[in-house]
Amino acid sequence: MSPLRVSIIGSGNWGSAISKIIGNNTKRSNRFHPVVNMWVYEEMVQGRKLTEIINQDHENVKYLPGHPLPRNVVAVPELVDAVAGTDILVFVVPHQFINRICDQLVGHLKTGAFGISLIKGVDEAPDGLKLISDIVREKLGIEVSVLMGANIASEVADEKFCETTIGCKNLRHGQIFKELMQTPNFRITVVEDCDTVEICGALKNIVAVGAGFCDGLEFGDNTKAAVIRLGLMEMIAFARLFCKGSVATSTFLESCGVADLITTCYGGRNRKVAEAFAKTGKSIEELEKEMLNGQKLQGPQASAEVYKILKQKDMIDKFPLFVAVYRICYEGRPVLEFISCLQNHPEHY
Repeated sequence: MSPLRVSIIGSGNWGSAISKIIGNNTKRSNRFHPVVNMWVYEEMVQGRKLTEIINQDHENVKYLPGHPLPRNVVAVPELVDAVAGTDILVFVVPHQFINRICDQLVGHLKTGAFGISLIKGVDEAPDGLKLISDIVREKLGIEVSVLMGANIASEVADEKFCETTIGCKNLRHGQIFKELMQTPNFRITVVEDCDTVEICGALKNIVAVGAGFCDGLEFGDNTKAAVIRLGLMEMIAFARLFCKGSVATSTFLESCGVADLITTCYGGRNRKVAEAFAKTGKSIEELEKEMLNGQKLQGPQASAEVYKILKQKDMIDKFPLFVAVYRICYEGRPVLEFISCLQNHPEHY
C-alpha cells in the first residue's frame, strides 16, 4: 500500500505548531508520505513572501516565530495545489473561512480522501446549529474527525507536555490520526462522541471571554472558578440540546472538555483580549488588530452564533452566561453585567 499523503490547510500559530508534529512524525513512519504540504495564505512579511520565508528559512516568522519547522513541511500558496493527490486533509483555519475554502476545494480532492478538523467554532444553519465538521462533510463529501483539547499553540510548539482528544465517527480513521499526531509530549485519546468533542471546542471560547471580563474587573480566582463551573454546566446543557447523537458525560472529562476549558480561561487569546476589553473600553475589533498580529478571536463570534440559535429556540433564559458574553460584546451592555449574570445564575436556585 502506498504511503498516505498529508496536507495541512492553514498556517496560523496552531496550524504551524501542528505542522511541527506532523512533519516530524511523517519522517519517521512508513505509513505516511514524508512530504507534508501546508497551504499558506500568501502575504508579504518584511518584504518577502511568507511561503518563501517558510520554505527557505523553515520558520513561520509571522505566526509562530522562534520555532523551526521541519524541512519536509512545504508551504504552498495555492489551495488546490496544496491538496493535489492528498489522502489526509488537516483543517486548521479560523472557522469563519471554512465555507469559502471548501467551495474552492470541491472537485479537487482525491477519491477516498478523509479529513480532521482542528477548528474551534460553530456556525448557524436555518434549523439551528451547524458544526464545522458537518460543513466539510456536506460540501466535500468526505468523512471528518475532530481534534480538540487543552492545546495552547505556543506550548505545543515548545513541546511542553499536554493531552488532546480526537473525536471520530470512523474508529480506523481515529487510529490513523493518532499515529499521525501523537508524540511523548502530545498524548491523544480517541473517542467516538465526535459531535460533543467539537461542541466543547467551540463553547469553551465563550466561557473564556467571560473569564477575561472577570480578570479585567479584577475579580479573583474564586470568581474564575465559578465562571468555569457555570460555563461547563451550560456547555453540557447545550450539547444535550443540540447534538444529534447521544452525549456521553465522560467526554466532558476528556482533554476537550474540562481541561481545555481551564487552560483557555487562564491562558489563550480569548481571555487576554476580553480582559483588555473590560479594562480599556475599546471594541473587540480594535483589540484584535492591536493584540493578535492578524489572528482572529473565536469566542465573541461563537457567542453570536450561539445567541442566534438560542433565540430561535426561545431558550435565552436557560444560558445566561453565553447570552451575557454576547450582549456585552455586541450590544454595548456594561461588562459589570457579567457579574450580575453569575450572581443570578439559575444554577443557584
